[in-house]
Amino acid sequence: MNILVAGIGYVGLANAILLAQNHEVTAYDISAERVKAVNERKSPLADKEIEEYLAGKELHLRAVSELSPHCAEADYIIIATPTDYDPKKDYFDTSSVESVLQECLQAGAKGYFVIKSTVPVGYTKQLREKYGYQKILFSPEFLREGRALYDNLYPSRIVVGSDLSLRDAAEEFAALLKEGAEKKDVPVLLTDTTEAEAIKLFANTYLALRVSYFNELDTYAEMRGLDTRSIIEGVCLDPRIGDGYNNPSFGYGGYCLPKDTKQLLANYKDVPENLIQAIVESNRTRKDFIAEQVMRRAGYPENNNVCVGIYRLTMKKNSDNFRQSAVQGVIRRLEGYGASVLIYEPMAKGTEHYGHEITKDLAQFKRRSDIIITNRISAELEDVKDKVYSRDIFKRD
Repeated sequence: MNILVAGIGYVGLANAILLAQNHEVTAYDISAERVKAVNERKSPLADKEIEEYLAGKELHLRAVSELSPHCAEADYIIIATPTDYDPKKDYFDTSSVESVLQECLQAGAKGYFVIKSTVPVGYTKQLREKYGYQKILFSPEFLREGRALYDNLYPSRIVVGSDLSLRDAAEEFAALLKEGAEKKDVPVLLTDTTEAEAIKLFANTYLALRVSYFNELDTYAEMRGLDTRSIIEGVCLDPRIGDGYNNPSFGYGGYCLPKDTKQLLANYKDVPENLIQAIVESNRTRKDFIAEQVMRRAGYPENNNVCVGIYRLTMKKNSDNFRQSAVQGVIRRLEGYGASVLIYEPMAKGTEHYGHEITKDLAQFKRRSDIIITNRISAELEDVKDKVYSRDIFKRD
């Protein structure tokens, strides 16, 4: 097979490497830096398995900065470009997906397009009608940031959406994904494209619901002086509830959960609902509460000259995602209190983040901060634990 992947982010690169074990894969990206890194067999992303496979595996993989020359020869064109929902405009920006589709069709593409980007429910069907090109599939991605390739090597399930007339192609693409995986007994579900789109949004919104639930449990326990860990452990011993996604945090963040919950809510415009709206609102409320607790512990309002240290913008272990981390919302709320914010982020390229100073000197960071907040506890902060605020109960993820 000849496969073209548009987008060298977590989704695109993980799929490119998975498929390049057995097929010729060309990965396209507008970032010359990412293209260069992949061709030098270095990972442009923070992902252990991607780094290992690029460095040590025999892969039929090349990266390019031009899309058009590679479209006509591709049997499958995987679109894994970034999309995002703007709640102010009530609009999901899918322009990057359409841009790839248009350019490839103009360049003579005859293969099957497989959309991996997150899109609104019903979008793939609309694309087929708009462009008069039927060979468009949708295959949702269920991966974790920083473990993207691992989650493709050991997938929970493979879902491919298509029209009935394209079911053979959907089966073939599912087989390609399964072929590259280490886990072979993976469930495969073939659906209509619209159902496949809904599966992605509903799955991520459920995960956001679970995060929000345990965060609200933690808020209650903290305000009432109760032991959050004991309550969560007792609740999760029920096998119907289980032990996953139960470690309190500053809110759900990342590339998918915030935009997917908002997009799903937008799809409910003319459908009765209460819960989806509550999930979105709960995440905002949690950040309000975290900022309030931080300032209270720092002595506000009596002490109104507080320096709040932010230990890592990434918030998650093994992540390089600054922009969509949950702490961004907390920082904005701290600004409202008039607090000065100092950020420790060794992976940052600049010295400022939205007007706030970034330092890579950990000792200086500890000394200057009146209170330090961290989403996940690190051994680096053990010597200043008396001024650390975190809701990391289990210290495991």
